[in-house]
Amino acid sequence: MKYVYASRQGHTEKLVQALGLDAVKLEEGTPAMEEDFIIFTYTDGKGVVPKIVEEYLKVCGQKLKGVVATGNRERHADTFCWAGDIIAKDYNVPCLGKVDGEGTAEDHAALKQALGL
Repeated sequence: MKYVYASRQGHTEKLVQALGLDAVKLEEGTPAMEEDFIIFTYTDGKGVVPKIVEEYLKVCGQKLKGVVATGNRERHADTFCWAGDIIAKDYNVPCLGKVDGEGTAEDHAALKQALGL
């Protein structure tokens, strides 16, 4: 399985690193994934899928197999990790995890299990 991630403040990137994943950072001009992949994304604003993630999935969303979302439970409890829910619904894939910031050791263990690592 391939992994792609979007990280604005570094939390999602640290999560991907903590999981030991060889993942592609989503940036302007990132080539479309031609293999099945799982996306890790932060949640923008008050429960919004980041624009860069939306645009990327428009191009290669048919290869998407799951999503992991990060967010800030303290600042956005009412919309915590909604990007994961939105993507899961729009692309009919599972939301494999929701993580506050870069996550805890327990979050990492649960995600490794969900990802089959």
